[in-house]
Amino acid sequence: MYALGRHLLVELKGCNVVLLDDLEYLKEHLHRAAVCCGAAVVGDSFYHFSPQGVSGVVNIAESHISIHTWPECGYAALDVFTCGDRVRPEEAVRYMEQAIEATECSILELRRGLMKTSPVGSANA
Repeated sequence: MYALGRHLLVELKGCNVVLLDDLEYLKEHLHRAAVCCGAAVVGDSFYHFSPQGVSGVVNIAESHISIHTWPECGYAALDVFTCGDRVRPEEAVRYMEQAIEATECSILELRRGLMKTSPVGSANA
């Protein structure tokens, strides 16, 4: 079966609690993670919660990379959803794991858009 995309659902634990509450730091490093995995950034949206925590998404031409943080727990949920075969989503995960100093990382991968054959006219046909 051919998958249109890969969706990595990532659990990051034991993270640096200060970094998990720093919107500008997370925004910068999610952008860097996108570039390091070969994606093309097309936009972003971030929000800082009161009293703590950040949610943000970097929109990439290939889909998105998002993060939701719970500094009080040292925890972040990271999603990396990419389409096509040119982007390496695992590289974005490795980059963010290091950037927020996680001590534990688990990944669940979902193959999205399962098709019997590659779409006509796609780069993967």
